[in-house]
Amino acid sequence: MNHYNLLCLGDSYTVGESIPLYRSLPYQTVLQLRKKDFLFSAPEIVAKTGWTTDELDEALKGYRFLNKYDFVSLMIGVNNQYRGHDVIQYKEELEILIKKAIELANGKKDHVILISIPDYSHTPFAASMETAKIAKDIDVFNTVGRALSIQYKIQYLDITSESREGRGDSKMIAEDGLHPSPKAYEKWSEKLTALIAAQLK
Repeated sequence: MNHYNLLCLGDSYTVGESIPLYRSLPYQTVLQLRKKDFLFSAPEIVAKTGWTTDELDEALKGYRFLNKYDFVSLMIGVNNQYRGHDVIQYKEELEILIKKAIELANGKKDHVILISIPDYSHTPFAASMETAKIAKDIDVFNTVGRALSIQYKIQYLDITSESREGRGDSKMIAEDGLHPSPKAYEKWSEKLTALIAAQLK
C-alpha cells in the first residue's frame, strides 16, 4: 500500500491558533484521509501565527525539506490584509510561494492546493473594526489567489464561504475570539480531504 505525506504552508489558520494541534486543519485532514484508508504520515507544518507572504517565503529559504511531498497546501494572506499590504505586492509574493509549492510537490501541479483566506470580519475580535472593508479586502485578495491558481493549474479550495456561514455562531470560533474552532476546521478539512482523495483514486 502506498504511503503519502502532506506539507502545509501558512499562518495561524494552518497552525490552528488557540486550539490543540491535533484539532488543526492539517491534522484533521490527515485523520479523515486515514479513515478513507489512505496511509498518510503526520502532516509537516511550516507556518506561524502572524506570518505574511514575504515572511513565509523567508522562512522557507532556511528550512530543510524532504526530497518531495505528495501534497502541498498553501494558505496565506490574512496578515497581508490585516497589516494593510498592497494587493499587487501580495500577488507577486504569492506567485513565488506557488512556484515553490509546485517544486516541493515534485512538479505535480494538481497536488498543490491553494486555500482561500477566511473572513474574520464577523468575529468578536473585529467588532470595533471596519468589517465591511475587511470582507471586501479579503474578497480582492482571494480573487488574486484564484486567478493565480488558474494560471499555474493548481487546485483552489474556497473555505471563505464556510468562514462566513459561521457568522454569529460562537461554536465556530475559538476562545480567543478570532480564530476558527475545531468544529470549523472540521468542515474545512472535509473539503480538503475530498480534493486530496480525488487525486488518489
